[in-house]
Amino acid sequence: MSKANNPDRDNAPLGKKIQDLYDLIDGIEIAMFTTRRPDGHLVSRPMATQTQAEGADLWFVTDIESNKLDELGFDPQVNLSYYRDRTREWVSVSGTAMVSQDRMAIHELYQPDWKMWFGDEGGQRDGGPDDPRLALILVEVHSVTYMKVDKPKPLVLFELVKGMVTGTPPNIGKERELSGGEVRAVGREVK
Repeated sequence: MSKANNPDRDNAPLGKKIQDLYDLIDGIEIAMFTTRRPDGHLVSRPMATQTQAEGADLWFVTDIESNKLDELGFDPQVNLSYYRDRTREWVSVSGTAMVSQDRMAIHELYQPDWKMWFGDEGGQRDGGPDDPRLALILVEVHSVTYMKVDKPKPLVLFELVKGMVTGTPPNIGKERELSGGEVRAVGREVK
């Protein structure tokens, strides 16, 4: 079935799709960040999406000594998945990751809670913004697919129960797709 004829697809205006995308990501916060190991196997780990900033579509902070950076050196293609259990909303982002130790960007994005993930090893290795272990992973989006719930909770519950009783899939929201170009073109305007 073509996208145009798929009743599960939503034809919302582009600006609305972008705003809903960032609202979902901001509300879910933790992504399962998937990379490919040199042996070809996929591996995922939870990572907190950082504040939106210029220079990338999505940002993450990591330890420069992390194995995931070896994986990104092997294959920079990543998938980010977000899921909100209480509403059944989800986001899947496909993109290319780049690693940066740009101190100005780290200072700009730095959050005090990063400190707990790095620990204080003494000297500059204290988890602060000048810690040499801090690195940013910038993800440039290639494509996004997500599902936004467009019904109030009681109606969603009704749809779920109806699906269980009738054996038909519940209709709780519409899938939306975005290209990386759409995210970059409109995303800066709604941030």
